[in-house]
Amino acid sequence: MRPENRSSVSGTSAIHSGRAPAAARAAAARAVSAVYRGRSLDAALAEIFSAPSAELAGERALIQEMAYGALRWHFQLLPLVHGFLEKPFKDKDADLEALLVIGFYQLLHMRVAVHAAVKETVEATLVLKKDWAKGMTNAVLRRVLREEAPIRARIATDEQLALAHPAWLLARLKETYPENWHSIATANNAHPPLCLRVHGGKISRAAYLDQLAQAGIAARPVPDVDSALILESPVPVEALPGFRAGEVSVQDAAAQLAAMLLDARPGERVLDACAAPGGKAAHILERVPQASLVALDVDAQRLGRVRENFARLGLAGAVTQGDAADPSGWWDGQPFDRILLDAPCSATGVIRRHPDIRLHRTPADIVRLAATQTRLLDALWPLLAPGGKLLYVTCSILPEENAQQMVAFRARQPDALAQTMVHPALEHHAQRTGAGFQILPGAGDMDGFYYANVTKQPVAS
Repeated sequence: MRPENRSSVSGTSAIHSGRAPAAARAAAARAVSAVYRGRSLDAALAEIFSAPSAELAGERALIQEMAYGALRWHFQLLPLVHGFLEKPFKDKDADLEALLVIGFYQLLHMRVAVHAAVKETVEATLVLKKDWAKGMTNAVLRRVLREEAPIRARIATDEQLALAHPAWLLARLKETYPENWHSIATANNAHPPLCLRVHGGKISRAAYLDQLAQAGIAARPVPDVDSALILESPVPVEALPGFRAGEVSVQDAAAQLAAMLLDARPGERVLDACAAPGGKAAHILERVPQASLVALDVDAQRLGRVRENFARLGLAGAVTQGDAADPSGWWDGQPFDRILLDAPCSATGVIRRHPDIRLHRTPADIVRLAATQTRLLDALWPLLAPGGKLLYVTCSILPEENAQQMVAFRARQPDALAQTMVHPALEHHAQRTGAGFQILPGAGDMDGFYYANVTKQPVAS
């Protein structure tokens, strides 16, 4: 029998009941197998939760924990699963492969009752209509229990298994951050905190902390980000006091720095060039409601999220569909005083929140995304007024998307002047990289973000 206080491989444990029905395991397996086929985990889970099911009532948290955990530890668990199989699964049985990964995750990383983990995972094969796999699944999971000690010993001595990152990314981390690569990988494997942004135009952070306390929700302020709070334990957004009234939003503290570093002023014309789903644009308006802001995005469907966020928060900003790389289709010819370019990127700084990035991202993607960032920078620069500021932002930690991108941009644009950014969060938690700052995952409880600020040199009179 396992001791209740036994530590997991990850050093964390999230769910204690272990008594959810087989349907919950099957649902998590379907979500994970959808990720195997190229879908995002968020989209896969949204589809599952959008269909009302009596079987899954009350099991949302467990399904999420199993799906996120299986993907967080995918590059550890899948090789272990394959080592226990006589032959690989066919493509049509990807859901079974995902189910076994989830079974391994329960046994190696979660504090669940062993009998529940095995029994309900085995029963999930019936829910998936794969009755023939019931005996095999039972045999494999019971073998894991018998061989747990050597499995853990193997993990401890195999860097790839222990850190659960794709080989190419682990190599890049070692190359780029020789002193920090291990802590980055470890941070990527941690459960991220739920961070809130308080709408300072509606309520002070101190007053909102009091509201949380009255609701029995423990939270603490982020010292270097004056709008940010971190909850001690996550709760559904619907349970947050004042959420529907627009007093608070969910946003990582590092992402909240964008509005602060952009430093828009009343009356200025501001462009958020890749705005959806609208968190940074909303924060700009929360801080400076007198700014004239345009929230631009190429995706009409995602712009719906921007409008919803603005409406909930009581903000007035123009929402425009258009391609930031092709201003001819939407720009009215009036220059902007401030441009925020939160550029499409590899998202390697937010892996702890989106573990499916490990499976979906490839080295070729980095080259493609860097080219997109280059096009966006060059297309938007003519839209900036002389003396204006462009803030370049990514949630990447790879230099070709960040510092190298800005070096190349300034070489192409001689009137682009790098400007020093001053902020306590950067001073305490970021690395200076050329003209910008890199926040690494986990630093100051924040996600990995890059910030660089350039101003357009005024034309000499």
